[in-house]
Amino acid sequence: MASITIDGVAKTFGAQKVLHDLSLHVPDGAFYTLLGPSGCGKTTLLRCIAGFYTPDSGRLLFDNDDVTQVPAYRRDIGIVFQDYALFPDKTAFDNVAYGLRARGVGRQELKRRVEEALDNVGLLALADRYPAQMSGGQRQRVALARALVIRPRVLLMDEPLSNLDAKMRLQMRNVILDLVREAQITTVFVTHDQEEALAMSDQVALMDQGSIAQLGSPEELYGLPANAYVADFIGSANIIPVQSIRLDEADGQAGVLHYRIGEYVFEGLRGSADLKDSGLLIARPEDLSLIAATPYMPNSMPGEVLRRQYLGFKTVYSIRLADASEIRVELHAGNMVGSFQPGDRVQVLVPVDSRVVAA
Repeated sequence: MASITIDGVAKTFGAQKVLHDLSLHVPDGAFYTLLGPSGCGKTTLLRCIAGFYTPDSGRLLFDNDDVTQVPAYRRDIGIVFQDYALFPDKTAFDNVAYGLRARGVGRQELKRRVEEALDNVGLLALADRYPAQMSGGQRQRVALARALVIRPRVLLMDEPLSNLDAKMRLQMRNVILDLVREAQITTVFVTHDQEEALAMSDQVALMDQGSIAQLGSPEELYGLPANAYVADFIGSANIIPVQSIRLDEADGQAGVLHYRIGEYVFEGLRGSADLKDSGLLIARPEDLSLIAATPYMPNSMPGEVLRRQYLGFKTVYSIRLADASEIRVELHAGNMVGSFQPGDRVQVLVPVDSRVVAA
C-alpha cells in the first residue's frame, strides 16, 4: 500500500489544457473518488496516476517515491477498467493468474492466491469459465480479483460499474468496498455517478474543467457545498439569486447574514468568503417547507403550486415564485406534508441555516 501525492500536475492535448496544475494527496489506505461530468479531466488524471499518460508538468509520488517518469508496468498498480479488459481466450482462473505469472510467482503459491481471490469475489466455482460464458457482473468480479491478487500498492478503478444494471451496481459497490477495506489498499475510483461517490468514498474530489472544485467528505460536499456548481452536481439544489447581502456580526454570530429575494428579507449563513452585494442561495428541496399563504411567516416567500407528485415516502412540489422562476420542494411523510394541490397559494419557508455563496 502507498499514499498518493499529486503535486501541480498539468496535462495538455493539442490546444486543450485538460488538467490545470492540480494537486491532491490520497492517504495510505484511503478510498478517494474523482467525480465529475464527462470532459472534466477525471479519467486523464487517473491515467496519469497509472502511468498511461506523462504529465506536462508536476510530480506524482507513491509514498516518497517519485513515479512521474516510471512506466505503468513498473508502478505496482492494480487497475479495473470500465470494459473489464479480460482476455477472451483465457478462463477466469487464467485471467486472474496473469499478473502473478508475469511476476514469476511459483505454481503452488499462484494456485493458492488465485483461488483465494476468486473465492473472495464469489466466483471460485466458475474458475474454468471463459468471459463469454459469464454475466457482466461476473466479468467485473474477475477483473477486480485480477487487480487485487497481485497485492498492488495502489488500486485504480475507471468507471467500473457503469456497464452494469442498477441491481448489480449496488451489489458490486458492497463487494468492492468489502475487499478494499479488508486489504487496506489505497484506492482511486473514477465515476460520473454522484450516488456512487457519496455511498463509497472517504473523500470526494469533484472536478470541473481540469481543476478540483471541492474536496471533502461526502457529508461536506452535500451539506457544505463551496459554490453553486458543487451544490447542483451533488444531489439536487435550488439555486436562487439573492441581493442586498448584509453581514451581521455585531452580536458575535460571525457568518450570519441578511439578504433579499425580491421584496422579502431572509436570514441565512455565509457560505463563501468572497460574498459581495449579490450571491446565490443554496436551498436543498428536502430542507424547504410549505405552509398556507397566510399569515405571513418570517424567512418565507410566496408562491403557487404548479405540480404535485406523491411518491409514498415523500411528496414533491414544483412551486412558481413571484418572479416566475420555479423551485422544487420535497416534503417527507410526517414533516408538514399537508395536502397542497396545483393552483394553491403557499409560502415557502427557508431555514435560517441555509447558505449563500458567491455567484
